[in-house]
This record gives sequence, structure tokens and C-alpha cells, in this order.
Amino acid sequence: MNLKIVVLAKQVPDTRNVGKDAMTAEGTVNRSVLPAIFNPEDLNALEQALRLKDQNPGSTVGILTMGPPRAGEIIRQGLYRGADTGWLLTDRLFAGADTLATSYALATAIKKIGNVDIIIGGRQAIDGDTAQVGPQVAQKLGLNQVTYAEEILKIEDGVATIRRHIDGGVETVEAPLPVVVTVNGSAAPCRPCNAKLVMKYKYATCPMERKGDEPWAALYDERPYLTLNQWSVADVEGDPQQCGLAGSPTKVKAVQNIVFQAKESKTLTASDADVESLVKELLDEKIIG
Repeated sequence: MNLKIVVLAKQVPDTRNVGKDAMTAEGTVNRSVLPAIFNPEDLNALEQALRLKDQNPGSTVGILTMGPPRAGEIIRQGLYRGADTGWLLTDRLFAGADTLATSYALATAIKKIGNVDIIIGGRQAIDGDTAQVGPQVAQKLGLNQVTYAEEILKIEDGVATIRRHIDGGVETVEAPLPVVVTVNGSAAPCRPCNAKLVMKYKYATCPMERKGDEPWAALYDERPYLTLNQWSVADVEGDPQQCGLAGSPTKVKAVQNIVFQAKESKTLTASDADVESLVKELLDEKIIG
């Protein structure tokens, strides 16, 4: 079965070690001071897409991402691993988007791509940890969705069989295509970059990434695949009032790393007296009971 697969991927600021400059005055993440990385769970999603491509010859995998021009690196990272194409949503009107505005933009782009069989994304991004975008995209497109996926086992006769991790265990479900799938970080890690594909696509860029004086500029006319798709709000026929800050009701007050440190510690033995004392203390402090 020839599948048209779209992977939702995001270039995220590495918020694992944020400092005082991590937020702007407007309450959005200050991406200019944080290193940019491929969102970890989106890499797990990409691996599932590439496995489906391997299992279904003739299938294609495309990377859909939204961000500033530098986010084109996410598409290149996908191409290096075996993806076939990509689309970058970049426009000042997209800036400052929360999950509602992000899912709207991605949904409009998927409509423009057209005839997509399966949309796969990571469960959540490390710069928000909301796990909302994938389900919201499914809702906006009116598609079936499967969340917390561990592995897409197979696709036969227009039905996807998916193993998902839930509280208390694992279950296997079936969902008719088209479907949106969000993938856990505990799924298989993404394969490494392929050296031949790195050489093929290392100069692949979106038009806004180019300065115009690159020594290899002539290659863009000779090799059309080196020009990545770049779409604005107008290109996807989006409503500016539903994009970026204008379409984002969520307001973030601050982002902080919280490190718990014990101010004091107590060593207990396995004696009945120590256990009884601990239980009494927990009851008195209303921690249990």
C-alpha cells in the first residue's frame, strides 16, 4: 500500500537548563538565547514513519514544521534519515503561537498538502509539555486519533494496527485511515543520519535561509530537490487572527527549573518502632490518611 505520511516535527529550544533570560517580556520563550534541537519525541515519531515507508514500498514521508527560517534544519535532519520532502511554515504572523494557534496552522498546511493517509507526531514538545497539538490537529481535521503509541505494527486494507502504552499496561488498537498518531518517547529511537543522504541534502534550504552569496548557489537551479517548501499564512490560506499571538489565548507567566533539595534527612531501620513512628508522622502531617 502506497502511503502518504506526514511527520509533525518541531525545532525546540533546549529548556533543560534554562536561565533568567529564557522568557521574553511578552511571556514567550526567548528562542534566541537557547540552543535549538529536534524535539526528542518527534524523532521517535519519525522512526515510526520511516519504518512504515520501509514496509510499504512506494510510500513517502514528509516533514512538516513551523518556525523561523532556521527551523529548516529540522527538515534537513529528516531528509538525512530517509524522509522524502518537507514543508516549513514560516511567517511573522505565526510567531508566539500557543498550542491552539499551532494546531490551526499545521491543520491548514495538511489540508494544502492533501490526501494524507497518516500523520505522526511526538506525544509532546519539551518547551511546553502539553501533549495538546497532535489531538488538536486531529480534531480540526476531523480525523481519528491514537495517542501514546509505542509502535505502529502494520497497515493493511486501510486500517492501522497500533500498540499503545496506557496506565496499567499496553493495548493494541485498530484505527481506519486517515489517522493522527502521537508517539511516546519510549518508542524505538530514530535511526542515525545516512552518510549518502547527508551528502545529497546538505545544501538543501528554504529560500529565506539563503543569503544569496553561497558558493554552491548554482546547485539550486540544477537540483530542484535542494529547495525546500516554504509556506506563509497566505500560502496555506490561513486566517491571521487564528495564528501566532493573535490566535493564542494561553499566556505563560514564567518558566523555571525546580530542583528539589532535602533540607534534612532521617535514617530509619526496619524495626517496628521506626515504622510506627514514620506512619504516625505521615498521619500527623496529613501526607497520608
